[in-house]
Amino acid sequence: MLKAVETFKTSSVQRLIGLWAKRYTPDLSSVSLESFSYEALREAASPEGRALTSAKLKDNVLNINCQMAWIQTKILYGYIPNIIDLNEARRITLFAFRVYKKILEIYEKYSLNHIPPTAEAFESNDLCVWGIPAIEELAYALEPILLVFQEQHIVSKDWRALGFMTTQLNFSNKLILKKLTAFEQVLLAPYLKFVEEQVAIPWQRICAAAANYEIDSPELKFIEQMIQAAPEIAENIYRQLVELLPNHRSRRGELSDPDVTYSCLRDLNMFQAYLWLCLLEKSMTPMEEELLPLCAMVVQGVSIKWEMTEKWSQLFVDEIISRVNAEQKALLLPYLQGMQEMFWRERSRLGYKEQVVDSVV
Repeated sequence: MLKAVETFKTSSVQRLIGLWAKRYTPDLSSVSLESFSYEALREAASPEGRALTSAKLKDNVLNINCQMAWIQTKILYGYIPNIIDLNEARRITLFAFRVYKKILEIYEKYSLNHIPPTAEAFESNDLCVWGIPAIEELAYALEPILLVFQEQHIVSKDWRALGFMTTQLNFSNKLILKKLTAFEQVLLAPYLKFVEEQVAIPWQRICAAAANYEIDSPELKFIEQMIQAAPEIAENIYRQLVELLPNHRSRRGELSDPDVTYSCLRDLNMFQAYLWLCLLEKSMTPMEEELLPLCAMVVQGVSIKWEMTEKWSQLFVDEIISRVNAEQKALLLPYLQGMQEMFWRERSRLGYKEQVVDSVV
């Protein structure tokens, strides 16, 4: 969940902000070698190219995409079309539309006057090279409108609506990117990924919490190590899930489906981020009040078997434990145990039959 936080400019905070920003470095791997051209990339990134991208996504296209994404989300969560609250749908799609208008405004504002012509320059993790504002600046610019968008889901008449938010943004992002060329996708995708993660993954709050730690503290060194490994951790857990549950299927499809893969990897990153936030804040509250309710909404709304949730949780714990030393394990153990106990209680509350779950001890 997105919460407004004040980020202090300490060395510890800046270190983690740098790692957070790396998540949004544009990825050129999606562009085929046959069609790759530095000149075409330079054109797409120019002020004129960015204006053209925005023009392709003019108001009516954005509006239709936001409406389509909402309908797809409702269908995914098992709604019967004739009982959809149309006023609620219009309100939420209106605020989604405003989010994307703001994204395009920022996208046009940060045009590049020049892109270095070398391949090495494009491999830089410096977002400024790509015409993307500093991550704190991007977060600050989008925070007011994202908080209002989130509030529309919170006040919804349906208890599952907050769980719709990342799904709606995910569907919207896919529809938007389909309208663009390969290079336009490379340049705009980081903004869309940022928005989707910003409402679900508390990276910014982790950075803010780092202000309470010295840069050479065991906690901060550990968090820095784990954030850098986050994508690999998510991929390892996901691969094991596919192997262990080859026949698993939810409303969205099989585990191996590309859309399900994407959502699983995003959510595994979310689990990691909430664990690091709890560690830095020395409290289980973020997991108990945010992550657990969201998981319950999704599990029931998308018809995910509880077996999947249990395997997910256990593989998550095993993967994290496999990467830590004795000192780090001592730091983590209360939070990993707390997470497992929290999911066990939720499992009982939802009425699932008992099943032995391995302990992290």
